[in-house]
Amino acid sequence: MRYFVIFVLICILASLFSALFFMFKDKGDSRRMVRALTLRVALSVSLFLLLMAAYFFGFIGKEGL
Repeated sequence: MRYFVIFVLICILASLFSALFFMFKDKGDSRRMVRALTLRVALSVSLFLLLMAAYFFGFIGKEGL
């Protein structure tokens, strides 16, 4: 579980930096930047819901990951 969370956090950061790259490359007028930011938000919400479900079902104890 710990490695999966770290992997998703790295994917979130990669999406954020790709949006930054597309913003500068396309002069801020790009659908690629919007897609990258949408992916980042979707990954963040999914990770939050996954962590809440894992805690609820007992995969994560009170001591954390």
